Amino acid sequence: LAADAPPLRPMAGPVEIMHLKDVKPGMKGIAWTVFQGTEPEAVPIEIVGRLKNQNGPNQDIIVAKMLGKAKVTNVAGGMSGSPVYIDGKLVGAVALRMSTFSPDAVCGITPIELMLEINDLDKSRPDDARTPEKARARNGAVSVPDGMLDFPASAGPMPQPMMVPIEAPLMLSGFTDSALREFSPMFQQLGVNAVQGGAANDIHSNKPAPGWEHALNPGDSIAGVLVDGDMSVTGLGTVTYNDGKRVLGFGHSFFNLGPVDIPMSKGEVIMTLASSYQPNKMANATEIVGALHQDRFTGIMGVLGAESDMIPVTVKLRSLDDKEKLTHEKDFHFNVFVHQKWTPYLMMLTLYNSLSELNEMADETTYRLSGKVELDGAGLSLSPISLSTMTASGEAPMPPPLAMAAWWGNMFNRLYLNNVNTPDVKRVNVTVDLLPERRVATIESAWVQEPEVRAGDSVPVKVFLRPYRGERIERDFTVKIPEGLAKGDHRIMLSDADTVNRMQNMAGMMDRYIDLPQTVSLLNQERSNNKLYVSLVESTPTAYFDDKTLPSLPASVLNVMQA
Repeated sequence: LAADAPPLRPMAGPVEIMHLKDVKPGMKGIAWTVFQGTEPEAVPIEIVGRLKNQNGPNQDIIVAKMLGKAKVTNVAGGMSGSPVYIDGKLVGAVALRMSTFSPDAVCGITPIELMLEINDLDKSRPDDARTPEKARARNGAVSVPDGMLDFPASAGPMPQPMMVPIEAPLMLSGFTDSALREFSPMFQQLGVNAVQGGAANDIHSNKPAPGWEHALNPGDSIAGVLVDGDMSVTGLGTVTYNDGKRVLGFGHSFFNLGPVDIPMSKGEVIMTLASSYQPNKMANATEIVGALHQDRFTGIMGVLGAESDMIPVTVKLRSLDDKEKLTHEKDFHFNVFVHQKWTPYLMMLTLYNSLSELNEMADETTYRLSGKVELDGAGLSLSPISLSTMTASGEAPMPPPLAMAAWWGNMFNRLYLNNVNTPDVKRVNVTVDLLPERRVATIESAWVQEPEVRAGDSVPVKVFLRPYRGERIERDFTVKIPEGLAKGDHRIMLSDADTVNRMQNMAGMMDRYIDLPQTVSLLNQERSNNKLYVSLVESTPTAYFDDKTLPSLPASVLNVMQA
């Protein structure tokens, strides 16, 4: 008897689909997925039946058993989107699996009819839709997203569903165990399974590689690239359908963000880890071939040949001795994808990771950061944002690298959550100096020689600072009393940066309609925390208007401003 001819692997182009109503229990078909390398392999499929309303009202899924190699590996992370064919007709994408410890490779298939709705959504977007590429081209109001760290607290244990979406494993390459440990809870809150693994270190450009026209056939591995360069963050799945230009994959959402602009790449599977608990593909993202434009409930959609903007980031780490002489220097270069929610978070993750892999890091180290964020004004007058801060070990439970990364991420959060304009960040450069001691001091005492002065006088002031260890520091300075200052009681305040910044920051957060230039101005006005600030404080009504401080206002004007 002649053996059955091996099935022909699917290729890009129009394909006949099998409607959900025509799928019956007992039917046999073939799924295509990559177990190793780049070539997809045929996996026999046997239809078990349909689960009604599994994904929501009128959203049935098809339950099937995967045979062949899949019986060994089980339904692995990264198989999301594997196309399923019956009699040469496309049925849908492998997208779900049994929640835990299934002895059989039972999968859930998202019907192709639900996935094709994503194409219709992309075509139906209005001309003035605030998609990422249009947000870069003009200044339009954007809706306020949820805060980067504002996650709802769980009210109690959640019921375990029978079928769960196959995780599109978010693979972090070039990241330390410490970074993965510190940030895993946040990834889990975002519904993402973060693992150390596949790399995109060879990707240093967001331009589609030559030959993109013939990339990402059904069954091939597909990846969304969030960070590339010296460290990388990529999400892996499988291509379900390719009409020659548009590509559908996953069979479930990536992050469920709606319209997106994420670089889309090919993938190479190193191996598929077999497990009845958490099987996964270990893979690399290889070449950029387009851009993901839709991230919807039933899948992702990308366009071959499209180009996504990314933010080039350079992190320079300098180790200094106790006399601030340079002893060692290290540079990191990477790119971060643009999204008002994810960009601040990825900036925080990558800076923390950069600081965590240094031999010079020690418990008593002080970290001094200076950074510049360059923006494209698109018709607005925007100066670069200059940021600086210092952190050191102290009584706080948060380690200094994490505290500095959180501060850094918050700066981008304030920038991207602007209610009036969408920022277009062109590049980011940051330098962090590592100083070999805990540089922390507190104000111990201070006094003035003469408690009574006249307007125009210069008042000598003496202050003693107590460092963490060592002899106390004595400083003398003079405060010039302004001409025309009214009679009365006034105060000279010695403080840190937070005290001086606090009132203006509070006013800025209360004003919901500060535009982008004013936000940049406020960020540039913030004082750095490596100085002692001397303020002459006068008790007068003061109004904060956008990025401006208006002291000593007449009562009539103040009443209007408050209204």
